[in-house]
Amino acid sequence: MRVVAQQWMSLDGYASGPDGEEPLFAAIPPDADAASQKWNDNLLDDVDAVLLGRRSYESFVQFWPTATEPIAARVNTIDKVVFSATLESAPWGDHPPATIHHDAVSYLRERRSTETTLLVWGSLALMHDLMAAGELDELDLFVAPAALGAGTPLIPAGTPLALTQLGGEIWPGATHLRYAVNRPAAAG
Repeated sequence: MRVVAQQWMSLDGYASGPDGEEPLFAAIPPDADAASQKWNDNLLDDVDAVLLGRRSYESFVQFWPTATEPIAARVNTIDKVVFSATLESAPWGDHPPATIHHDAVSYLRERRSTETTLLVWGSLALMHDLMAAGELDELDLFVAPAALGAGTPLIPAGTPLALTQLGGEIWPGATHLRYAVNRPAAAG
């Protein structure tokens, strides 16, 4: 199984601004957004399900079920799993609802031996939990041309990660970087 976390981030390492995601998303040029959607359209060929935290789910479900973006049909029909201790259902407009699980780490550990690719979209708290538990395999990063100066960091302070760069490219208005998260060898 491969768990890929995809995030937009600022040049100074923040995945959201001091007041949430809005300052970061406002800094993404339209050409960069189009390039990221084209990348995701291809990426979704290999993705079995999208993983979302509750807050990202609530944000995404307000936009995607009625979106007219070129990638909307794919976003709306792919399997989605929402991790929440409070939601009882996760409808997705006229499309199949997301399933709900309470514990992301247990969910992934139960499936670790399967040949599947799971994509964490947004969901920074979920990404941080998976990172801390050693359940994250890859970072797929879009770097916006902005320095926010403060906010929620992509990687929490005191979280060392050994990374191997898998690829990178310069898009009009953004940089795309991919890293494998190196796992320490199992003891014994």
